[in-house]
Amino acid sequence: MAAAIQPLIRESKGNITVKSQHFLDAVRDWLHEHALSVAVIVVVTIVILKVAAVVNRHMFARLFKGKSDEDSQKLAQSVTNAVRWLVSLVVLLVALSFLLSEVGVSMDRVANRALDWLLGNGLGIAIILALTFVALRVATLLAAKLGAFLSRDKLDAESQKRADTLSSVIRWVLRTGILLVAAVMLLGQLGVQIGPILAAAGVVGVAVGFGAQNLVQDVISGFFLLLEDQVRVGDVVQLNDKSGLVEKITLRMIILRDASGSVHYVRNGKIDVVTNMTKEFSYAVFDISVAYDEDSDQVSAAIKAVGKDLQQDPVFKNDILAPVEVLGLDKFAESAMVIKAHIKTRPSRQWDVGREFNRRLKKEFDELGIEIPFPHITLHSARKKPDGSPTQRIGAEGGEA
Repeated sequence: MAAAIQPLIRESKGNITVKSQHFLDAVRDWLHEHALSVAVIVVVTIVILKVAAVVNRHMFARLFKGKSDEDSQKLAQSVTNAVRWLVSLVVLLVALSFLLSEVGVSMDRVANRALDWLLGNGLGIAIILALTFVALRVATLLAAKLGAFLSRDKLDAESQKRADTLSSVIRWVLRTGILLVAAVMLLGQLGVQIGPILAAAGVVGVAVGFGAQNLVQDVISGFFLLLEDQVRVGDVVQLNDKSGLVEKITLRMIILRDASGSVHYVRNGKIDVVTNMTKEFSYAVFDISVAYDEDSDQVSAAIKAVGKDLQQDPVFKNDILAPVEVLGLDKFAESAMVIKAHIKTRPSRQWDVGREFNRRLKKEFDELGIEIPFPHITLHSARKKPDGSPTQRIGAEGGEA
């Protein structure tokens, strides 16, 4: 049995040796015929790519010379990268065609089909991609310009945050619209029937519109709230029947915290009236009641004196933007004259200024003997009648003194 197998083993080894020798001879012949050409093609391709990158960089550096703003630099970088990738693609395709020709692949049929495709759908796709790229860059620049326009002359962080939010929203909307249109046009160039796709997208859009109409309403309302700068974080506002300090603003809702610490989440789509009590400046308003027998001119002079003294206080002088203004005798109440006055303050500082003004005004009135009316009750004690009948009830008289 072993003697019969030995010849088969020797024959197999011999066949393997012959085949290996044939393969090595074929590789040697191919290298002898094509190695130099392939090496030259590869080296020339690398050199051309390097030279093209340098020329491209220097050309656009000269084209955008003197434009040092951030938008111009971003545009220059984007255009430079796009041109570099386009040139690299063309060079690599040409190099690939030479390599295929060198190894014996017939390029006539491939070239004819590629040329037909490039002159037909390929050219359309290239134009769509180029226009899409340009449109995306324009959209980005427009969004950036809008953000800069909204934040002009406003250096505070909140204004910058508002401008960035609006800019990002506009950029996202524009880019999404551009990409969707480009995708539909590309599908058409590739032979895909876009009619059913558009019909399906319309049905889905209607369904989503019905299901998310409140969300869409909130987002649109929030966008215009930010665009018109109606509310900022840190403002004290009243939204419909809720009021408090604005802690956060999003495109969907505004979060308020009131004086008791309660947090209110108000959807932007439900806001009908916005009352901002701290927009640019505020007023501390006073309705000052004094007795009818007081001299209104003396009271007004006392109010102005207290306001002047408060404005000179180092603690409050930076919060007061204008001297106290006495508007005059506002109305006659049941048992008091009401004199109205106000002090212009920095936003959100009217309450602290108002409390301190009231404290000082009370002391000033006490020193000058100016009477502030207050409610009072007069009690009458019960007494027995001479004839022994039931005692009279206690009487009470209400009023102000």
